[in-house]
Amino acid sequence: MTTPPTSPEPCSVDPAGRGFGLIHEVQIEHAAAFAANRTNWDDRAKVHAASQTYDLEGLIADPHRVSDVVAHDLPVLTAYLPGGSLDGLDLVHLQCHIGTDTLSMARQGARVTGVDNSTASLDVARELAGRAGADIRYVECDVTEAATAVEEQVDVVYTSIGTICWVRDLTAWARTIAGLLRPGGVFYFRDSHPMLATLDDLDPTDVRVLHRYFGGDVTLHIDNEGTCTDGDPSLIEHTHSYEWHYAMSETVQSLLDAGLRLRLMAEGRTLDWQALAQMVPEGADWVLPAPWADRVPLSYTLIATKD
Repeated sequence: MTTPPTSPEPCSVDPAGRGFGLIHEVQIEHAAAFAANRTNWDDRAKVHAASQTYDLEGLIADPHRVSDVVAHDLPVLTAYLPGGSLDGLDLVHLQCHIGTDTLSMARQGARVTGVDNSTASLDVARELAGRAGADIRYVECDVTEAATAVEEQVDVVYTSIGTICWVRDLTAWARTIAGLLRPGGVFYFRDSHPMLATLDDLDPTDVRVLHRYFGGDVTLHIDNEGTCTDGDPSLIEHTHSYEWHYAMSETVQSLLDAGLRLRLMAEGRTLDWQALAQMVPEGADWVLPAPWADRVPLSYTLIATKD
């Protein structure tokens, strides 16, 4: 059962970039949180699919186009792949949402399976793949059950941007990744930096720490009617969701404990969305202007391999 929220933390743009809402620390059973998140993302799938931000029609029209997320990730990922390419490799995309990044990976020649827990998201993803002429398999399950649901090991496991906050059990998450990888396989991960979640996002004049960095077992309840896209937020009927924030050390250690070998840990000055009012656009990304650009990391990337 859910306990009453305590100590509300107003948040203009939350760390996962989904618009406006109030954050509270709560206690809730995992099944209830999972169900709420699934219905929330079922609603958001419709909004995102109709938005120019995701631009599904543009992806379909241009068979060589890839998403901005994958365009950012590919040069880093392929440096750790045999032959420097995804061509001919088997790849699982965890928390794939509506499949724009999944399609982009398939266009690199990989045999791709997308995994997500949102039925509506996968409906959009399957339609997108079909209209784009891409042979992509989609599996619906919780991310921590993917190794069992996918039923095969692969060369690459990929997950990027706005995913880790939806994982309740880091140990199970890391073991799932290890279970999906063949010996010699590569795991790629990029997300917003946990430091970003600590910043006061209601003060547009300064960048300062306000919220906790070490999340641990804290569950965050968010009632959020907004969207980070140009889609219609009125379509979001189920506004409640639950997140878990982790220190970088917690995420890294979970992968090491699962037997993976860390090959890269990098921090970045760019992000895929405007998480703070002070951020300014730079190409397809958002950055903090000086002097904050050199003071606060906005993203981080991990690459690990399985012996």
